[in-house]
Amino acid sequence: MRGIMKKIIGFVALFIAIGMLIMLITHNRLVGLILIALLLFLGYNCFCDD
Repeated sequence: MRGIMKKIIGFVALFIAIGMLIMLITHNRLVGLILIALLLFLGYNCFCDD
């Protein structure tokens, strides 16, 4: 269980960093909000799918 949590935390940290990099490049709040919504939906479907 502990190894799985370390992998999930690493995965999340990686994609937070990628998101920050995208926001530095785009400088557009609308694009950022759309990306956030799409990634939240994708993450929810990947981790909470039964």
